[in-house]
Amino acid sequence: MSDDKPSYTYEQAGVSIEAGNRLVKAIGPLVKATMRPGANGEIGGFGGFFDPRAAGYTDPLLVAGNDGVGTKLKLAIDSGRHDTVGIDLVAMCVNDLIVQGAEPLFFLDYFATGKLESGVAETVIAGIAEGCKMAGCALIGGETAEMPGMYAPGDYDLAGFCVGAVERGEQLTGERVAPGHVLLGLASSGVHSNGFSLVRRLAADRGWRMDRPALFDQDRLLIETLMEPTRIYVGSLLPVVRSGKVDALAHITGGGLLENIPRVLPQGARAVVDADSWMQPGLMAFLQAQGNIEPGEMARTFNCGLGMVLAVTPDNADAVTTALTDAGETVFRIGEIVAGQRGCTVTGSQGTWSAKGDWRADHDG
Repeated sequence: MSDDKPSYTYEQAGVSIEAGNRLVKAIGPLVKATMRPGANGEIGGFGGFFDPRAAGYTDPLLVAGNDGVGTKLKLAIDSGRHDTVGIDLVAMCVNDLIVQGAEPLFFLDYFATGKLESGVAETVIAGIAEGCKMAGCALIGGETAEMPGMYAPGDYDLAGFCVGAVERGEQLTGERVAPGHVLLGLASSGVHSNGFSLVRRLAADRGWRMDRPALFDQDRLLIETLMEPTRIYVGSLLPVVRSGKVDALAHITGGGLLENIPRVLPQGARAVVDADSWMQPGLMAFLQAQGNIEPGEMARTFNCGLGMVLAVTPDNADAVTTALTDAGETVFRIGEIVAGQRGCTVTGSQGTWSAKGDWRADHDG
């Protein structure tokens, strides 16, 4: 090699192989802590193995989903609070699997940044591992990408991928839902991971002080209420789903109540939701007041205090409510299914809002 020409290295270009290796070593114990029957406990290979038979399945259908955290990540980055967005990532995926009747089995993550910063990736992945333990699924692999020039200093992005299983014939498709079914709502833990582009716009326009106690909860900082991780419903829902007492589930994500409930309804079934049947949480009322947000816009942007909606027959409603309450959920009877064009109508003291059921995509962010 000529002495008058510089010798380039990958690290000079902004990518540290050693930093990546240190991260893999650091997260090894976190990954092992998520292991369950069917998964091995090693990382570092080219792929992760999972044995559905070892997990107790005889003739399983596999159900797969992927998601992200949206612009809630920007709040995490700006506030230096990286410990819970991993839980959000897992929640957004596993909650989408349980609505199919599937048990989450294994999870993979993708963490991308311009430069690996000490402790940040480890903290985020620790949150992912915690979410996996809460959902009962194994973290069997992932990818950490260090890409200089792709991200602003300090920024990172997350994506998650989850696979679950349900025995053939036991999957939830919504086809069993019919007029007369009761709708039950499970309380959310906050904004979850949707609508944060609007939240951040309000924060900037209204000059919110994130480090001050929230107006609606003097015991918590505003940033703490906004960063509250998405509730994982798998542990409480799986037993009642397997009991056969639940006919459909809707995960209330981007699009809110109006757009998500119709996604699990058959033609000829319409959801009618009574918005006065549960008290809007203080955080939701705060957002609505701060933005002078129309009630209909609230119902299709935020979860309005409900993270999951169930459709059950009237004779199963009390048993399901009791089982979920005993499992730690707050359950509301929020409406019913009536005959009509597939869709959702939300009605209450603030008015009535309707939407057709022609959506199949989430609107996260």
